[in-house]
Amino acid sequence: MSQPMTDLDTLLASMRPELNNGVYVFSSIPLHTDIKALLPVATFREREGLTLIVDEATAQREGLQILFRAAWITLTVHSDLQAVGLTAAFAKALGDAGISCNVVAAAFHDHIFVPFESAGNAMAQLSRLQSLAQQNILPAVD
Repeated sequence: MSQPMTDLDTLLASMRPELNNGVYVFSSIPLHTDIKALLPVATFREREGLTLIVDEATAQREGLQILFRAAWITLTVHSDLQAVGLTAAFAKALGDAGISCNVVAAAFHDHIFVPFESAGNAMAQLSRLQSLAQQNILPAVD
């Protein structure tokens, strides 16, 4: 197992974005719903309900309301949960390109959900950011 990284320059130069296959959706269901059959990628409990990220086929099969259709990009670098600036840097790069992103930080990697139709452009922007970091010519994050 690799050691988590905290240095922003190293994280950006090593982030290696990877596009996962498929379409993923955000949905919300009542808090005490049994979700075993849904096999969610992620969940988050809010007062209003349980937010789920599931593959689109599961959402359609189960009749879930689709709130957002997304492509799932994983930054394969092992980022420390206490690292500072990684989310800001890639969110700015994507935002500057007009791409919204929803981020899930997990124990080993950051996962970015972008509008499905923007997946190719998002991958290009993230790869560009990584390349700039490798060349030590990072843009400023305001």
